[in-house]
Amino acid sequence: MIRRRTLLAAAGGGLLGSALATGTARADATIAVSPSTSWGTWEGWGTSLAWWGNVFGTRDDFADIFFTTKSTTYNSTSLPGLGLNIARYNLGACSWNSVNGESMVASANIPAFKQIKGYWQDWNNEDPTSSAWDWTADATQRAMLVKAVNRGATAELFANSPMWWMCLNHNPSGASDGGNNLQSWNYRQHASHLASVALYAKNNWGVNFATVEAFNEPSSSWWTATGTQEGCHMDSTVQAAVLPYLRSELNSRGLTGTKISASDETSYDLARTTWGAFSATTKGYVDRVNVHGYQGSGGRRDLLYTDVVTTSGKALWNSETGDNDGTGYTMAFNLLYDFRWLHPTAWVYWQVMDPSTNWAMIAYDASTLATGAVTTKYYVMAQFSRHIRPGMRILDTGVSNAVAAYDASAKRLVIVALNTATSAQTFTFNLSGFTTVTGGTNGLVPRWNTVTTGGDAYKSYSDTYLSGKTVAVSVAAKAVQTLQIDGVTI
Repeated sequence: MIRRRTLLAAAGGGLLGSALATGTARADATIAVSPSTSWGTWEGWGTSLAWWGNVFGTRDDFADIFFTTKSTTYNSTSLPGLGLNIARYNLGACSWNSVNGESMVASANIPAFKQIKGYWQDWNNEDPTSSAWDWTADATQRAMLVKAVNRGATAELFANSPMWWMCLNHNPSGASDGGNNLQSWNYRQHASHLASVALYAKNNWGVNFATVEAFNEPSSSWWTATGTQEGCHMDSTVQAAVLPYLRSELNSRGLTGTKISASDETSYDLARTTWGAFSATTKGYVDRVNVHGYQGSGGRRDLLYTDVVTTSGKALWNSETGDNDGTGYTMAFNLLYDFRWLHPTAWVYWQVMDPSTNWAMIAYDASTLATGAVTTKYYVMAQFSRHIRPGMRILDTGVSNAVAAYDASAKRLVIVALNTATSAQTFTFNLSGFTTVTGGTNGLVPRWNTVTTGGDAYKSYSDTYLSGKTVAVSVAAKAVQTLQIDGVTI
C-alpha cells in the first residue's frame, strides 16, 4: 500500500485538490432534491477482507461491528455497526511447498499477514479433490468471509495475483520490471483456480460468490518482485485473453449465474483506457465494471459512467478505495464526488482495519497485531452506510457535497451532506418536487452529526423540523450531517 498512498497524495490536483485540502469559504446554500432523476438502485457498502480478515477473521465482535447495524462493545466503547453488506474475499497466491524442485519466490518486503495462502498448490493435478489442493488454507480470512455472509453480506471473489507457480518468475508480488507476469500457458489455469474455489465455496462453505474478478489493478506498473503485497501486472491484451476462460470455467462447473467483474483498475481514467481497449466481444464477458478510487478528487468519473453505463449498459461499482486521512473528511469528499459524477451502485472501502491509523477505521499494530484506536473515519462511514441502505434509489441533488436516497416502501428520504467550508453553513434542502413531505411527529427530522476535526462522533439529534417542504440545518465546518425525512412520497 506504500506506493498507493504516495500516488493518492499526488492525485486530484488543481482546483478540486485545493478545495479538498483547505476548504473554501462558502455562503449558505439551498439544495434541491430531484425525485425525477434517479442514478440507480443502491446495492450497498463493503470492504475487502485481506488483510485484516487474515488477522482478525475469527472475531465475532468485528464481524458484528462491520457487517451488522447493531451496537457492539469494543474496548469499553459501544460502536454503532456499519452495516456493510459486501465482502470481497482475496484468493491467495502463496504456498510454501515445492513442485518438481521449484518453489515460491517471495519478496523480501512482504509481511507475513499479507501473504495469503492459495488452494491450488501443485500444477500437476487440476482435480480439486486431489492432494494438489489444500482446502484448509487461509482459514482465518475464510472465517470472516463466512461470518459476513451469515450476517447477510454479498460475496465477491478476487485475486491480487495468480498462484505463484503461474507467474513467470514464481513471485506473486510481481515481475522484476513491473511487466506482465502471468505465464501465457496458465491463462486458463488462473481462471480454473478461481472457478474451482467458487464452486467449492458454494458446496462446502455456504458461500455463493455473486461475482468473480480475475484482476486487481492489472494495468498498474507497481507490481514488482520487491513489492509489499501480492500483485500482478496484466495488460489489457492479457485480460482479454483470460476473461473468456473465466466464463467457460465457471459455466463448466454449473456456475452460469455467477457474474464476472473487471478490471479493478486503480483510477477512473485508467479504467476508461482499459474498457476502451476491449473489443465488443471481450466486453460481453464482463457483467460489471469495478473501478478503484485512488485518483482521489481527480479523474473523469463522468466519462467513465458514460462509457460503462450509458453506452455499454453495464453495472458500475467503486470496488476499492482508501485514503491517508483518519478524520474521514477526504473519504466523505471523494465519496460524495462519486455519487455526483460516477454514480456507482456500490462503494467498497479497502481495509476497514489497517496498521495505519490514518487509513484505518479501526487500527491495529503491524508488529504485534494488537487492536487499536477507532478513528473519526469510522463514524463518518456510519453517516452513510447506516442510512443509505440497499434497495434505496439514489436521487439527484445537483451538487457535489450532498447525496439523497429514497426508500419507497418506508416513504423515507435520507440526505447526507458535507460542509467543505472553513466555517459553519446553513443548508436548506428544497423538497418541493415530492408529492408529500410530512416528517415525523410535528415534522421532526432526526439527524446525525460527525465533525471531522473533532467533537460529535455520529451523535444523534432530535431538534430539526420541516418548514413546509423544506428543512434547514446548520452544519459545522468540515462536518458530515445525515437527515432522515419520513412521510415522503413521489
